[in-house]
Amino acid sequence: MVVEQLPEQVREFVRYLRDLLGRLDQEAGWCGVFWQRDPDGMRACLDGAEIPPWDVVQALLHDLAADRGLPEAEREAGVARALHRAAIAAYDARPGGRELLGDRLDLMLTEQRIALERQADLTRQLTGAASADEADRINLDLAWVRDDHERATARCAELQERMDRLAEAERPSWMDIGAAAPDDGFGASPAPGDGLGVPRQASGSRAAAPAYPRGARFAGLGDAGERTGAPGVTPEPETPYVPDEDPAGRATSDAVRKLLELRGEGRSGEAHGVLVEAAGWPADRLPAFAVELHRAGLGADWATLLWEAASLPPDRLVALADALAGAGRADDCRKLLRQGVARPAPEIAEAVVALIDAGREREARALLDSYLRVRTPEDVARCAHTDPHRLIPLLLETARQVSDAHHWDLVHALRVAGFSA
Repeated sequence: MVVEQLPEQVREFVRYLRDLLGRLDQEAGWCGVFWQRDPDGMRACLDGAEIPPWDVVQALLHDLAADRGLPEAEREAGVARALHRAAIAAYDARPGGRELLGDRLDLMLTEQRIALERQADLTRQLTGAASADEADRINLDLAWVRDDHERATARCAELQERMDRLAEAERPSWMDIGAAAPDDGFGASPAPGDGLGVPRQASGSRAAAPAYPRGARFAGLGDAGERTGAPGVTPEPETPYVPDEDPAGRATSDAVRKLLELRGEGRSGEAHGVLVEAAGWPADRLPAFAVELHRAGLGADWATLLWEAASLPPDRLVALADALAGAGRADDCRKLLRQGVARPAPEIAEAVVALIDAGREREARALLDSYLRVRTPEDVARCAHTDPHRLIPLLLETARQVSDAHHWDLVHALRVAGFSA
């Protein structure tokens, strides 16, 4: 799509972004890093096909401060934020906007988990460094991985906020009377002494990233439940909610009724607890729960439940994916598996071996198929260390079923890792 066909708010931000980049050294600072690491992404932003995450705009403003001085950058910060916010709103309002945000949030969650795994691996390497040069190299890699993790964390928070805004905008306006205006969701006000709250790489300090929504897997990092629904506002059902009187569905109806009550009272933390508990229900009950949640206007709660369910033990994860696929919820099945395989390679490998030992080879293959489609060949090759004799043939066979490209990439990665394939 050419710039002239974009919404006016997006066109205005694109013009601003081009002007900002025109004032920077394209090969230096964060601007140079972005062009080197993701040239296609940068071009997409300059064409208006994508809107850059706010942390990228902040980093470019930091470059401006270095090139032109802090006062100029501080003057630009407010303008940049306003234009970015307006462009995001127009971009997300397009048809399919919420689904696109959900897919990107899934990917960012995966990126965050991968960065954490890589950070732990580098930390272990650092303790065994044989020389000062090796330690310096590992420390440099650690600095970049920490930056990757912090950016992924900030982007998860931004994407979740954008999804919440879309959900809020779809409610009837009379329901928002008296509700507090939400925070802009794109980071705190400029910090004293910096003026921009912009990250600095490796040798400098870095401003804290926006709070990241937590699930049971990420204790201590905020509460995902507190992002769904404004205090004092009851979710609006898509159709009038009528509890299921069938005894088999009574627990589901009770949970939906409880969520409506808690959301209406602004008790988001307790509502999140209901979702965490529901994520552990038998797999065959959850597709019906999804239907009830959407019928009650609690679709955002279903997304949260799926995110929680992604941390289930692999056998239960696959069982839930099967149940969702069997109930015609293919998109939910895909998202669940994609989120569920964002865990360390040894954990995936141990789960596959355990499933095979339990006679559940089909589930083991389903888990590996999802892992191969999401992770890098190097990540997949690391699985082989757990049990090379049993896992390498299975890995190669599964990769071949995904595609010839996946198969040959894995063959190369296994050879690099010291295995004959």
